[in-house]
Amino acid sequence: MTVVAAYLYRDGQRVRPVSIDERIACAHDKSEFVWIGVADPSVEEMQTLASTYNLHPLAVEDAIKANQLPKVDIYGDQLFVVARTAHVEDGAICYGETSLFIGRDHIVSVRHGSARAHLALRAELEAVPQRLRQGVDYVAHAILDFIVDGYLPIIEGIEEEVLCMEQQMLDHFLGREEITRIFNLRRQLIRFQRILGPMQEVATKFVKVDLPCIDPEARPYFSDVRDHVRRVQTMVDDLREILNSVFESSNLLEQQRTGDITRQLAAWAAILAVPTAIAGIYGMNFEFMPELKSRFGYPVVLTVIVVVCGLLYSRFKKLKWL
Repeated sequence: MTVVAAYLYRDGQRVRPVSIDERIACAHDKSEFVWIGVADPSVEEMQTLASTYNLHPLAVEDAIKANQLPKVDIYGDQLFVVARTAHVEDGAICYGETSLFIGRDHIVSVRHGSARAHLALRAELEAVPQRLRQGVDYVAHAILDFIVDGYLPIIEGIEEEVLCMEQQMLDHFLGREEITRIFNLRRQLIRFQRILGPMQEVATKFVKVDLPCIDPEARPYFSDVRDHVRRVQTMVDDLREILNSVFESSNLLEQQRTGDITRQLAAWAAILAVPTAIAGIYGMNFEFMPELKSRFGYPVVLTVIVVVCGLLYSRFKKLKWL
């Protein structure tokens, strides 16, 4: 396990480091609390945290396995929150998990597979003591908001790629590689939606349900988190619609272009059929053929061929087959 940071805070200021087996007797004032951040803990180390802060064994088990959907569980006077992080790796969306143990005087964050540490967030909060002074519920809001804000750059990156595909589709046929990428993106967005739905439920519980350790005054902050999740969810829905539209439009344009080529080939075949048919007739070598002995027979036949082909060409051009 990596103990990223573990400090005692009092009145919005960092007081001193603490160890995971050290239980601090905090004052009843909510401005004094312990914030511990760990990454990829072992079973033994999680058991130490559980013993120190009286964490529920079911919550500890979930935090160790790190395979849960976002949720909020209440264990006595403590909250256990699971949130899913997301980041892009090799063109695919990868997921991590952050679990929060929230008590009256402590908050423990356990990260698995997250590409973004909370060090920058901690420094940002420490720079504004007024926020840290308000207690663990505001720290919980900051962590959830930090996680949800990480979704937006991912979706914006996919949006840029999809818009490029849309323009490419209008310019020329989509190849096998582009079509494969469309289906991969659709699968990734479907999976992302399975995360966003529960994440919205988590934020909604913080807004509408009376939860231990969460003051009613903090609810508007969690409402902001819910709004961010909804925004990302709307963007994901729109991107799925655009991907479906790009694929269907590509098929329709390909069919249209194929039809145009087919009509052009049919028109030229009809035009070329005229000299072919006349030359075939005169190539039979019959003795009695129209104009065969005439001095003007050859130019007359050529004139007929040119006139008929010209009329056909003009007709097909008017029909926009050529």
